[in-house]
Amino acid sequence: MKLKMMYSFLNSDINIIEKELEETIQPKSPLLRQASMHTLQAGGKRIRPVFVLLAGKFGHYDIHVMKNVAVALELIHMASLVHDDVIDDADLRRGQPTVKSKWDNKIAMYTGDFVFALALELMTNIEKPAAHKILANTIVEVTVGEIQQIKDKYRFDQNLRDYLRRIKRKTALLIAVSCQLGAIAAGVEEDVHKKLYRFGYYVGMSYQIIDDILDFTSTEKELGKPAGSDLLQGNITAPALYAMEDPEVRREIAKVHEEMDSEDIAKIISLIKQTGAIEKSIALSDHYLDKAIAVLDELPENKAKKTLRDIAKSIGRRKF
Repeated sequence: MKLKMMYSFLNSDINIIEKELEETIQPKSPLLRQASMHTLQAGGKRIRPVFVLLAGKFGHYDIHVMKNVAVALELIHMASLVHDDVIDDADLRRGQPTVKSKWDNKIAMYTGDFVFALALELMTNIEKPAAHKILANTIVEVTVGEIQQIKDKYRFDQNLRDYLRRIKRKTALLIAVSCQLGAIAAGVEEDVHKKLYRFGYYVGMSYQIIDDILDFTSTEKELGKPAGSDLLQGNITAPALYAMEDPEVRREIAKVHEEMDSEDIAKIISLIKQTGAIEKSIALSDHYLDKAIAVLDELPENKAKKTLRDIAKSIGRRKF
């Protein structure tokens, strides 16, 4: 079953969120509007809003309340992608030109800042101090993660713990907080929203690990960018780390640099695949998925819980 079919019962509410996203990104500045809309129209799975809505189903669900959290979390995600593309000097995302390539770095940075600010403004509609504190702490951690990612570029002596800490800040935290804030907005008990946070964290870790695997196993057409782009940009992910347990492979990977040609990077990708690193990375993803499912087992039974379980399992089955 395709991912979107799993939560098709939310379609009318997701349409409300899409409309709200478009209406929110309407600044007086034509340039900011164009750059922001360009990012929005690039698409995406809208998985964070979906997690917000499903978590809200554990409490008093009101789409007119939930939409503020769902849109805010998606805007924060969008803003972080715009900033990421500047940091990575990326010209393509999902096969489309990035804001930094269509305009320039300055416009991209201000667009990201603008979208961040819109998210914070929307969250003022949620009159729950705990929600604002959680969101503020999350943005701090995401920012720290961005800085750490810059510091870790081409640092071939990093270990798996460094990587896991980085992807926690890069991806898992925002998914975890999507679950938690959706639940808080719906007025659920603290015990439940903390469990939903843990579920989102484990799913987010698995989700990013799978993304990092796909960077080595998918085609340029499937990725919307050249295969091995992460490694070429100096981002050392799980498959590379596992492959570097072999000293000879480590020496080859350590030769990677930004100007390396496509044939050489293709040889290194092939070498990584031969070490069993992909299989070890899949096992690492499965470890986090198992923990996510275990947390779900502690939650009350409802349709949202079944859907969260289906989504978690679907993440683990993404094409290699």
